[in-house]
Parts: sequence; structure tokens; C-alpha cells
Amino acid sequence: MEASKSGFWYADWSFPIFVGLLSAGVFAGTHMYYVYGLGAFNEVAFVSMLRSGMETGVYGAVAAFGASFLFARIIEGSLVGILDIGGAIQTGIGLGVPALLLGAGIVYPVANFAASLVTGLVLGVAIGYVIILARKFTINNSDSTYGADVMMGAGNSSGRFLGPLIILSAMTASIPIGLGSLAGALLFYLWNKPITGGAILGAMLLGAIFPVAL
Repeated sequence: MEASKSGFWYADWSFPIFVGLLSAGVFAGTHMYYVYGLGAFNEVAFVSMLRSGMETGVYGAVAAFGASFLFARIIEGSLVGILDIGGAIQTGIGLGVPALLLGAGIVYPVANFAASLVTGLVLGVAIGYVIILARKFTINNSDSTYGADVMMGAGNSSGRFLGPLIILSAMTASIPIGLGSLAGALLFYLWNKPITGGAILGAMLLGAIFPVAL
């Protein structure tokens, strides 16, 4: 057991590498969304904030939202040894940092694919080292966490409450899409599943059958 804790998968020095690779992929996903309109790794409602900024040129709301998530999750990761991928990387790196760059007029790291990969990688590695360094002065490598643990999406559990918002948004798009979203949410509720997924799938299904004329 002691040997495994000093190996690559549990070592402190490998943790920034994992965070860097994840961040590179997420930041590149935001690049895809910025250029092509799809590919962002985040909640629908959160991505819509970025879309609003892209349309209006005002990124203050999404920048503050994403950056606050990133800051909070870095502190959380340092204190408890668990990095929340949803809050720190998907929301913080995927939305907050790109919004800060775009709001400051720095478009190249978001608009260029190679630059987005490098930017995400550098930011992720830096965040990983900050967390590892801070842990030296907090839980101090407690046996309960080894190098560092990663938990998917804990900070975004509030996404379960986005179902009604998605249904209302679908209804504003068209009546068939709204009915599809409502029916999908109802089926998922009866199935004891989060209604957000049902609302999205129902809206997509009826939207494919009854598309909105643009």
C-alpha cells in the first residue's frame, strides 16, 4: 500500500499533470463553442451566459460567476483534498477564464485551437501546483486523501434545479419544443431521474420534428 501511494497515480507531482490535461480539453471545448457554436463542457444554463456575452460583448456576469467558482474550488481542494472538476475546471477554466480574456479584449487564446490547448494546459498545471502547495500547510498529506482525489461535478449538483428553467426556455422557443421538454421532464420524474436531462432530450426530439424557422 505504501508503495502504491508513492507511485504515479497517487503521487503529488502527477496531480498537476492530470489537472492540466483536463483543463486543456475543457478550454479547447470552449474554443469550439466560441468558433463553431458547440462543444462547451458545462451546464446548459451556464453556457448560455457565455453565449449572452458573445452576443452583447459584455462578459462581466459570466466572468464573475466562473472566476468565483474557480477560486472557491481551489480553496476547497486545498482544504479537503478533493478537486471538484465541475466547479474548478468546467466552470472556472471553461467559462470564467475565457470570459475574463474576452472581456479584456484578449481573443487569440480562445479563438485559436492550439493556443486554447496550451492556455488550458498551463492554467491547469498552475492550479494543480497551487492546490498541492496549499495542502502542505493544511491537511499535510493526510492518509485519507493520499496525493489528491478528484470528484466529478460535486459543485454543480445544483444542476438538478435547472429543469424548470430549461422547460420555460423551450416554451419560449416554440409550443412543440416546449411540450416536448415538458413531456421529457415528466417521464424522467416518473423514472426517478433528474428532470433536466428529460427536459433537454424532449426539447431536442420535438425540435427535430418541428424545427424553428430562423
